[in-house]
Amino acid sequence: MKILQQLAAAVATVSLLIAGTAGSAFADDDLSHKRSSLENQLQATAKQRDDLESALEDLSGELVQTQVDLQAVQAQIPAAQAALTQATTVLDAAMRDQQQIAAQLADARQQQAQITAQGAQAAADQQRLRQEVAAMARAAYRDGGGLSTLSVLLDASSSQDFVDSYTMAAAAQRVQGQVFDQLRQAQADARNQGARLDAVQQTISSLKQQADQKVAEANKARQEAADAKARLDDLEREQQAKQATVRSQMAEAQRQVDAADASTAAMQAQLQQVIDAQRQQATAKKSSTTPGAAIAGALFANPTATNPMYVTSEYGMRLQPVLGIYRLHAGIDLRDRCNQPVYAGRDGTVVWAKYLSGYGNQVMVDHGWVQSKSLMSSYSHLTSWTVAPGQQVKAGQVVGYAGQTGGVSTGCHLHFEVYVNGATVNPRASLGLPPA
Repeated sequence: MKILQQLAAAVATVSLLIAGTAGSAFADDDLSHKRSSLENQLQATAKQRDDLESALEDLSGELVQTQVDLQAVQAQIPAAQAALTQATTVLDAAMRDQQQIAAQLADARQQQAQITAQGAQAAADQQRLRQEVAAMARAAYRDGGGLSTLSVLLDASSSQDFVDSYTMAAAAQRVQGQVFDQLRQAQADARNQGARLDAVQQTISSLKQQADQKVAEANKARQEAADAKARLDDLEREQQAKQATVRSQMAEAQRQVDAADASTAAMQAQLQQVIDAQRQQATAKKSSTTPGAAIAGALFANPTATNPMYVTSEYGMRLQPVLGIYRLHAGIDLRDRCNQPVYAGRDGTVVWAKYLSGYGNQVMVDHGWVQSKSLMSSYSHLTSWTVAPGQQVKAGQVVGYAGQTGGVSTGCHLHFEVYVNGATVNPRASLGLPPA
C-alpha cells in the first residue's frame, strides 16, 4: 500500500509537470528542473516496480508453499476421520458391553438381595430352633433328666396308661431329634449362604470394574481421535485463510505494478516533451552563441557560453552540498545555463565521451605534451555530448551542452577539470583567472 501511495504521488507530480509544459518557450533552468524531476521520478518508479516484481515472485513462492501445506493437511484428514470413526465404533461397542454388564450386575444384585433375605430367614429359623431346644432342655430338667422306658412302666396305672405314656415319650424324642436336625441344617445353610454372598459380591465388584475400565478406555481413544481430527480441521482452515491472504496480496501487488507501468508511461511521454523543448532551445542558441577568447597567457580558452567566465565553486576541499561530506572538489564549477554549448578549451583528441558516476555525462580531451608535461581536461554534468572517442577537436569547438547529470549536481553548470601528468590541478591559472 505504501508503494501504491508513492506511485499516486508520482502520477500527481507528472500531471503538474505536464500542465506546466504546455508551450515551447521555457527558461533553461525551468526545463532542466522539469527534466531532472522527471528522471528522478522515473528512476524511483523503476525501483518501486522492481521491488513489486520481487514481492510478486516471493508471494508466488509462498502461494505454492501454502498449496503444498494444504494438500499435506488434507491428505491426513481421511485417516484422521477413519480413526475417529473406528474409535466411535469401539466406544459404541464398549457402551453395549457396559449395558450387558449392567444387566449382569442387576442379576447379581438381585441374587445378593435374595441371598441376604434367605440369610435373614435362616437366622430367624436358627433363633427359633435354639429357643425350642432351650425349652426342651428346661422341660427335661424338670422331669428329672427325661423319660426312660422303665420309668414309664413303673409309673403307669394300667397297660393303656403305659401305652399312652410311652407313645407320648417316643413322640417327644422324635421331636427333639427333628429340632436338632433342623438346627444343624440351618447352620449349614447359613454357612453356604455366606459363601454364596461373598462370591456374588466379588462378581459384582469385578463386573463393575471391567465395565468402567472398558468404557473409560474407549472414551479416551475416541476423544484423542476427535482432538486429532479437530487439529487437522483447524490446520486446513488456517492454510485456506493463508492462501486467501496471499492471493489478495498478489492482486494488490499486481495492481501496484500496473499503476507503476501507467505512471512510467506518462512520465516517459512528458520527459520526451521536455527533451524536445531542450533540443529546440539548444538549436536556437547555437547560432547566437560563440566561444569566448582565451585570456592572454592562458593554456585554455573559455569553455563556457558565459563571457566573461564566472566561477561558482572553487577547487579544493569543501563540504559537498548534496552529500553533506567534506571531499576534494577536483575542478572548478563555471556558470553555464542549461543546454548552453560547452567548448573545448584547447586543441586535442577526445579520450572518451560517456556517463561516469558522480560526474554524469563527461567528455575527456587529451591535449598532448605541453611544456614537457601531459595535459588533459574534462567537461562534466553535460546534458549530452557531440563528440566521439578518438575525434580531433579544436579550441572553441562544441563538445556538449551544459546540464546537471550525475546525481550530485545542484543545478546546471560546467564542472571543468585540468590534469597535469595525470593529477588534477586548480584550473584557474590554466584559464588565465587570478587566484581566488
